[in-house]
Amino acid sequence: MPSPRMSVRLLALAGLLLPVWAHAQVAGSTAASVTLTERHEIAMGWSARRSVLGKTVYTEAGQKIGQVQDIIIAPGGKVSYLIIGAGGFVGIGRHDVAVPAAQVRDHGGRLEMPGATQDVVRTIPRFDYANDTAVRDHFIAAAVEDIGRARRNLVALQKAAEATGAEARLKLQPEIDQLQRNVQVAEGKLAELQNASVGRWKDFQAALSDAVSRLRSGPESAVPG
Repeated sequence: MPSPRMSVRLLALAGLLLPVWAHAQVAGSTAASVTLTERHEIAMGWSARRSVLGKTVYTEAGQKIGQVQDIIIAPGGKVSYLIIGAGGFVGIGRHDVAVPAAQVRDHGGRLEMPGATQDVVRTIPRFDYANDTAVRDHFIAAAVEDIGRARRNLVALQKAAEATGAEARLKLQPEIDQLQRNVQVAEGKLAELQNASVGRWKDFQAALSDAVSRLRSGPESAVPG
């Protein structure tokens, strides 16, 4: 059996589910720089190395699904998916599938997927890790969408100001000016990232994230959070 590994990667998937573990094995009893509640949660949690990675997942009927090859850590630090090397039975070759952690339980020391069958496993799409280029493209697409929404809202706000009286227009102008500056900054940061080499785009990622966050945290006329 190959040595299990744990990779911390961002999975660009919607609807990430939080794990609901039952009868979890005790992982430890102490932790540094955490609250008492957090320390208790850690103590009652799973040990990935001892209890999950490399373990075989079965159906409730005892049919083998495959071994846990990896654990995906979603943004925010929550374990969301188990990567299972499924297959080896009739009709399916060996390939990885991503299974929400909440769909796997510990039943008497054995990992099971309640309700799953080998036929169900055959319908799960093959899982492949996103390469760096795909992650970059996804990040840029999301930023472009947010900036575009903010620019449309800016135009709508400008039109609303033009349709009001002078006094109301004066009250709206600071909001318009701030939103316009924020959009220009975000567009500038986006251009910097797009012009960066493939190997250096992450150097500009934080600045663009901050700029887009300002659009999201601005007035209601900007990008809703």
